[in-house]
Amino acid sequence: MSKILIVAEHLDGKLNPATARCVTAAAKIGGDIHVAVLAAEPAAIAAEAAQIAGVAKVITVARAENAHALGAVLAPQIAKLAAGYSHVLLPSTTFGKDVAPCVAALLGVAQVSDLMAVDGPHAFKRPIYAGNAIISVTAPADRTVVATVRPASWPATGNGGSAAIEAATVDVALPTHTRFKGLAAGKSDRPDLQSASKVVSGGRALGSAEAFSIIYSLADKMGAGVGASRAAVDAGYVPNDMQVGQTGKIIAPELYVAIGISGAIQHLTGIKDAGTIVAINKDGDAPIFEIADIGLVGDLFTLVPELEKALG
Repeated sequence: MSKILIVAEHLDGKLNPATARCVTAAAKIGGDIHVAVLAAEPAAIAAEAAQIAGVAKVITVARAENAHALGAVLAPQIAKLAAGYSHVLLPSTTFGKDVAPCVAALLGVAQVSDLMAVDGPHAFKRPIYAGNAIISVTAPADRTVVATVRPASWPATGNGGSAAIEAATVDVALPTHTRFKGLAAGKSDRPDLQSASKVVSGGRALGSAEAFSIIYSLADKMGAGVGASRAAVDAGYVPNDMQVGQTGKIIAPELYVAIGISGAIQHLTGIKDAGTIVAINKDGDAPIFEIADIGLVGDLFTLVPELEKALG
């Protein structure tokens, strides 16, 4: 039977929802599921992880060096914890993409990236060519599988669990060549882009950063997160942490509203798992309409205010 270790992603004392999505993928693999929480003060995060249904144990590693998520610092500890586990899973987020390769290198195995389907304990599917093709991957059965889980492909496992919480001491030397200098992050009262159930995104057709205000206004009316196409980011309308797409964030909201976005393949890759896609564009031949469930052809500066008004 498989024994799976999931490395929890967290920030400011709160568990990232992507961790619960990893639990769903782990359940598909089958076996005992443990969650590792590495932090300076892991108690509150561990208590949250223990409530996820299907988790048998939460392992905490409390070290001052774990106050900030640095791959070079966390990886040696995770590699040590991985002894006896058949699988080590992390979310395919900025966090997971930083930490997982370091863990795989320390364990001497090849990493499986963006796991989106499970065919067996060591057989998986992952996207390639910007999501235009799906490849089957088989990992060696006699080696630890280190994989990142594509959050957009898995629903989050609900709560209802009551896993035991166990403190662990990891006796391993940590590198000193990497250190935390600071974190620059935008503050917003809107839902997080990667976990929001509704997302409104704007594209280059908005024409300016000032015009992007209609996107924010509609999103606030809907209680939605806000995203943008790469073209809008490159034009300087919004910061790059709002970019949706292959080189941005891969999301799977229940509702995605694309406003003034043509639908380049790079962007479509980021929303392919969305539930309902609504597109607003003046070009009726825009590629976005090929995947949209609802399409509105017209001037966005007229349609968006009308839509917001209709929402009350």
